[in-house]
Amino acid sequence: MPSLLAGALVFFTSAAVLVLEILAGRLLAPYVGVTLETFTGIIGVVLAGIAFGTWYGGRLADRVDPRTTLAPMLIIGGAFGVASLPLVRVFGNAGLGSGPVAIVLLATVGFFLPSAILSAVSPTVVKLQLSSLEETGTVVGWLSALGTIGGLFGTFVTGFLLVATAPTPPIIYGVGGALILSGLLLWPYLHKESNNPAMIAAVVVLALGSGALGQLIGSPCQLESAYFCASVSVDPERPTGRLLVLDQLRHSYVDLQDPTHLEFTYAQAMSHVLETFRPPGEPLDVLHIGGGGFSLPQYLEVTRPGTFSRVLELDDAMVTLAEDELGLELGEDLQAVTGDARINLQAESDDTYDLVIGDAFGGQAVPWHLTTVELLEDVQRVLRADGVYAINLIDYGNLGFARSEAATLQAVFDHVAIIAPPERIARRDGGNFIMVAADVPIDVEAIAQHALDTADDDVVITGAEVDDFVGDGMVLTDEFAPVDQLMTPLT
Repeated sequence: MPSLLAGALVFFTSAAVLVLEILAGRLLAPYVGVTLETFTGIIGVVLAGIAFGTWYGGRLADRVDPRTTLAPMLIIGGAFGVASLPLVRVFGNAGLGSGPVAIVLLATVGFFLPSAILSAVSPTVVKLQLSSLEETGTVVGWLSALGTIGGLFGTFVTGFLLVATAPTPPIIYGVGGALILSGLLLWPYLHKESNNPAMIAAVVVLALGSGALGQLIGSPCQLESAYFCASVSVDPERPTGRLLVLDQLRHSYVDLQDPTHLEFTYAQAMSHVLETFRPPGEPLDVLHIGGGGFSLPQYLEVTRPGTFSRVLELDDAMVTLAEDELGLELGEDLQAVTGDARINLQAESDDTYDLVIGDAFGGQAVPWHLTTVELLEDVQRVLRADGVYAINLIDYGNLGFARSEAATLQAVFDHVAIIAPPERIARRDGGNFIMVAADVPIDVEAIAQHALDTADDDVVITGAEVDDFVGDGMVLTDEFAPVDQLMTPLT
């Protein structure tokens, strides 16, 4: 085999493995969310596939003429790459949950075999290239380097370009199809006598069938952006209601005719703060960390006319979706700034806002870098002296994350209050918590009265009761903020 062809094969198959690895995050997101645990499971499974494939590929190359196995590796690896789409969707729809076991299982079902088969190409090519033991180091070294460069190419092109310009299925079909076509062209070139039309036809049918099955099962996404699998549905009990689902999370609810209708309990709890902060109806300057369905900015636009809201939303596709489907109308008093909220927050001026609302999620977790002391110090900087920070978060189990975020708020602000149903405050149940922080006393009685007036069972705690809730919760910093692990501890 010519050196140029050998290098191209190693480069291409290594790039394909990394393309599939990054796309795995998008395929798994609708079923298990996008968290550090998701990517940990995917990376671990793909690395296991690479290790197994490299070992077994080398072992096979010593026992079987590599000219007879190289082309089938490309064809079969491409076919299983295409099959990853229907496999993940079938098993994802089986209701496996969203914990580490479900993540590893879905990643294994979809991506172990293509990673292993395509990783066997490299030692197979090495075997074909070795003509004497004197050049072993040179051959292995430059092919290993090309494999690494191919992996880097696949990583950068996918992460920076492909996922931002095309949905996941066409990319997977394209990579799988290119692998299959390469194998079909290579097979007669390497060893004409080994042609097996029946095997070739079977693999091609497998690939085509997998692609058709993936389309037949259908994507759970109405819109797939670089960050989210999003869909908007009509509330059958309220024709003007619209539900936004991001990945596996019911994220936002907007009534197109009545933005003051807050369907979700967390939004109702947040309204206790919004309605008791300053005199009712008084316009505010509000910064929103996270947009999603833009339900709270639209609520404030109606309940406090003249309010200025700036929304820091990660994904510009979500802004477009909210405009198209959720009644969002941007203007002078309601603005959206896209990009990472932490970075965009740094560009905001000091003492600018009366209220900062934190409502950003990646799956069920608040992104870790939006939970730390350093983030809160930046929030404190942009708030006016009597300003308030209110954050919505979700936690379950022993409430390790909720307790730690409360401790982190206490480390930065002089006053902290927590709004939640009694069983959550007592740490007997999980769900949404609204946490309020300020450097001036929080009107806890007014918040509690508003909850009572709206027939809500939320209670409000502050002071020593927050200390009791926090318990051994840790203060989260940029150096150590294990949010995902606190939400789903191994114990």
